[in-house]
Amino acid sequence: MRQKIVKELRVNEQIRAKEVRLIGETGGQLGIVPLVQALQIARERELDLVELVPTSVPPVCRLLNYGKYKYEQAKKERKLRKGQKTGLLKEIRLRPRIKEHDLEAKVRMIRRLLEDGDKVRVSVVFRGREVVHPERGWKILKKVMEDVKGAATIDGSPTVEETNMFLTLLPASRA
Repeated sequence: MRQKIVKELRVNEQIRAKEVRLIGETGGQLGIVPLVQALQIARERELDLVELVPTSVPPVCRLLNYGKYKYEQAKKERKLRKGQKTGLLKEIRLRPRIKEHDLEAKVRMIRRLLEDGDKVRVSVVFRGREVVHPERGWKILKKVMEDVKGAATIDGSPTVEETNMFLTLLPASRA
């Protein structure tokens, strides 16, 4: 089910006020006129009378093509929504026995994600007997922190949960 993007406004006969403040299609004030006269002007110009500010006294109405207006408003809202970035959290998983070159490749990936503006969660995953050597995980996380020092800030301290060790990095521009 799709939600409506544009709020519905009262149009033409739906307007309940006796008098309205009328604004022309170019944006110029036409003054306060009776509703019947405003509807007549709208019909003559083949436009709709749209109540833009129902709370004012008298309500503000404008002459415009309502279908086109709704389309433009929906288009603007979609464009704004498209431009919003919702601080994505990306995760990079490492192992305690990762080799130096592989770690460098992962650090490059972390830097790229941070430059794109994403939060990065670095996790060291322990399997089996690796759990008895948590110092290896700390060593890897320290190495990652040193390598991304200029591009990131650390969000909190590294945490341990069961067989995982986590570190969250924020882009330097955000902090």
